[in-house]
Amino acid sequence: MYNYIGDKMNLEDINVEKELKIIYMGTPEFSATVLKGLVENYKIRAIVTQPDKKVGREQKVLFPPVKQVGLDNTILVLQPNKIMDEYLALKDMEPDLIITCAYGKILPREILELPRLGCINVHASLLPKLRGGAPIHRAIINGYTKTGVTIMYMDEKMDEGDMISFKETEITETDTAETLHDRLSIIGRDLLLETLPSILNKTNKRIKQNNDEATYGFVIKREDEKIDFSKSKKQIYDKIRGLNSWPGAYCLIDGKILKVWESVKSNNIFEDKLNGEITNIYDNGFGVKVSDGEIILKTVQPEGKKKMSGKDYASGMINKGSFVGKILE
Repeated sequence: MYNYIGDKMNLEDINVEKELKIIYMGTPEFSATVLKGLVENYKIRAIVTQPDKKVGREQKVLFPPVKQVGLDNTILVLQPNKIMDEYLALKDMEPDLIITCAYGKILPREILELPRLGCINVHASLLPKLRGGAPIHRAIINGYTKTGVTIMYMDEKMDEGDMISFKETEITETDTAETLHDRLSIIGRDLLLETLPSILNKTNKRIKQNNDEATYGFVIKREDEKIDFSKSKKQIYDKIRGLNSWPGAYCLIDGKILKVWESVKSNNIFEDKLNGEITNIYDNGFGVKVSDGEIILKTVQPEGKKKMSGKDYASGMINKGSFVGKILE
């Protein structure tokens, strides 16, 4: 669909202006990967991203990953608290196209109407499945066996605009949110570059979404991170890997937080134990009773400490007293 000259796209092969005015809106690492591919092939007029954040005890200022890409490529970066704060600046740029990818906010109608070619979004799911802000986490947590990336036109509703193109990928049994995130970011980058020429030439398709098939991947909240040991081992296994490497699943032991990063499904059955009860210590971790058997917690992180193997954690707890038979909440 497009040709490369070295690492640069040959725009003479498509019927578009050479000096397109593209504005890019995004924030996290996923969006930064997509942006890196874009700046190698197109001139970006400006980047809009979320404000910097202060993190840690020392309140160190942390740039959004997309901002860093902008600085590295000498692109104007805008960081409004509210997008309408920059409405006049964006209007004065007379954009041809606005591209968003995990920006983090729904654009108002006034912004959507600015570019002559519209606003398009790179969304990390196969729409209309998993509309919302955490489609990668939710795909794994909800037990999906496949997901993908959709390029779509934006409207005033959340991820309900017409679809332009999509590409799917299998979710493997060993995928985590991190591995799936990294794979989808590459898919998103490549799919955007494949799709853009048809958007610029106005030859692309517009596919209406079937709202009856819609599901939602809402942003992860604190209560979503807690493990419920009354669930099945597959549900718990999927939650743990769906929250790895951020923000992490957790449970409570003796009233303290225990993060769980990796687990293994076991074939053992314990009819006489309670859900959440620690069953045994194994070479690869320690077992916990769940609704349909046992799950082994392989990598954990006690409150205020570093990650460690489940077996090492169990050994340390035994040295302090009883361990097997304790109840995780």
